[in-house]
Amino acid sequence: MTMHTDTTTTTETLMSDGDFTFIDLFAGIGGLRRAMEQAGGRCVMTSEWDKFAQATYRANFPENRPIEGDIRVLEASEIPAHDVLVAGFPCQPFSIAGVSKFNALSRNHGFLNETQGTLFFDVLRILLHHRPAAFLLENVKNLKSHDKGRTFAVIRRKLEDELGYNLHTRIIDAAHFVPQHRERIVMVGFREDVPFSFDDMTIPQRGHRRMRDILHPEDDSEAPESHFTGGNDATVDARYTLSDKLWAYLQGYAAKHRAKGNGFGFGLVDGDSISRTLSARYYKDGSEILVSRGEGRNPRRLTPRECARLMGHEDSFRIPVSDTQAYRQFGNSVVVPVFAEVARAMHPHILELI
Repeated sequence: MTMHTDTTTTTETLMSDGDFTFIDLFAGIGGLRRAMEQAGGRCVMTSEWDKFAQATYRANFPENRPIEGDIRVLEASEIPAHDVLVAGFPCQPFSIAGVSKFNALSRNHGFLNETQGTLFFDVLRILLHHRPAAFLLENVKNLKSHDKGRTFAVIRRKLEDELGYNLHTRIIDAAHFVPQHRERIVMVGFREDVPFSFDDMTIPQRGHRRMRDILHPEDDSEAPESHFTGGNDATVDARYTLSDKLWAYLQGYAAKHRAKGNGFGFGLVDGDSISRTLSARYYKDGSEILVSRGEGRNPRRLTPRECARLMGHEDSFRIPVSDTQAYRQFGNSVVVPVFAEVARAMHPHILELI
């Protein structure tokens, strides 16, 4: 970017520390932050309420300023000025599983859910107060069809008609970047009309990466890590292999649903596979992604390190929490290289507006 001669001191300072600034809301373990940093962004504020996610975030971004907790109690005026708002706002009220859960409990969902659905409106009030150049939002694919499209119609109306942003949306399958089928809706908005297009992204061929790229090789080519792997060959710890009882239950459950003509059941993968979507409930039985250990041997769960790789995190990513918390965190994370590419496509247009 060629800077204008009337560049302000603030912008000069900004450009020395990064091309643009952003805030990281509903930050989880920092997947969207990592993506924006790869595009030249500098994080000036983080908000995440879960103490275990905060621990993982701090371990991986030790230079980070104190993490804000509940965004609902934070005044917009207390949030630093920023060029881009980034948020993976809670998706449970909009997801297929979440809708089923709330229906079963006779509770409202979507924008009527008082605990999570309305957190989107915290995004809106911050956008209204600060008017950043751009935003990047992420949610489950089902957001677009939730409540026969009415939920997304409200989102679009708020962002475009009421706040005046130009909204671009696309559903992207992470299987173009990692060996995992994971479709998410990406929402990019700009304060002014700029020639942004998702078509400017470089999307690799779907399936160019397979599970062998993220599984522990168990051949002495990587060092043992924590309790995930051990021994001379860094073999996967036996704790990740399913017990006879659990494996029998999952096979019986799948057989029962096959008999009814349903597709429910476990997902068995090998080195050539693309996995199903890793979910936050993976810690319960690991059924959506089970690694085959060969004929006559019980399959195993992914280790947390393999989950990190499946979400596009580098092996330098620190995992300071229990396996249960790690599974939850990675199941809720974004796939980093997907959003790094979105951020790369956004980058020149952000610079146009700051």
